[in-house]
Amino acid sequence: MATMKFGLALPPRNPRVTADQARMAEAAGWDGIFLGDAIWTVDPMVALGAAAMVTEHIRLGTMVIPMPIRRPWKVASESLALDLVSQGRLILGLGAGAVWMGWQAFPDEETDIRPRAEMLDESIELLTRFWQGEPFAYEGQHYHVNLSWAAEHGPGKPVQQPRIPLWVPGLWPRKASMRRVLKCDGIVVEKLDPEGQSVTPTPDDVRAIAAYVAEHRTLETPFDIVVNGETAGMDPVQRRETLQAWADAGATWWIEGAWNATDEEVAARIEAGIPDLPAKGGGL
Repeated sequence: MATMKFGLALPPRNPRVTADQARMAEAAGWDGIFLGDAIWTVDPMVALGAAAMVTEHIRLGTMVIPMPIRRPWKVASESLALDLVSQGRLILGLGAGAVWMGWQAFPDEETDIRPRAEMLDESIELLTRFWQGEPFAYEGQHYHVNLSWAAEHGPGKPVQQPRIPLWVPGLWPRKASMRRVLKCDGIVVEKLDPEGQSVTPTPDDVRAIAAYVAEHRTLETPFDIVVNGETAGMDPVQRRETLQAWADAGATWWIEGAWNATDEEVAARIEAGIPDLPAKGGGL
């Protein structure tokens, strides 16, 4: 079984600051840094590009890009460039978007969850096709492409094959959400109760998700189970026990949230490093 990896979710900052934080995180032994996206924010792809230029091996990811506000071909182009400049270190987290995060200021954007989910599903298919570097035609409900010249005049393929890893939030145990997860390379674990309300997932939920994916996923690429939260304020023993429980359940990534942290708080979390867990986490 694979060792659980540790990432740090950074707040939106000047890309120069993000680059400095990425360099510090790499030196401190973190496995990845992740940036959020919103309808109006510092662009995470630009910031990750800056981070790529000053690091060598740390993974660079988004958590997550709201695809309904971005054209799939634009994201395909940006992610290809970032995968190339980082020499294959990008993880692309995608979502349907959180409308409550300022979307009311942009009335032209789609706010209904059903079409947004459809746009996300179509984007997953289109990104995969674009990265193959071959001509294709696509007729979806929201997007239409007839790319006849990709092999001759296209920008090429990403370093990572067969595609840049795609992570999506998965609303366990909602079937439609989990079917989407099966088309991707990782799940950012979320949970709904029987009334459809968001609740905190548990290690037992991760075990159930791991079993579901192992039974139903047909893709042969590696698959990540991603849990995010905060351990700031915990003593070392409590922190280690908390993270060990997720690792034992089968989580392959823990993403430490520093979404609203100051630069000083981010630096402190980076310097605290990652715990040395005695056991190994899961992996599919």
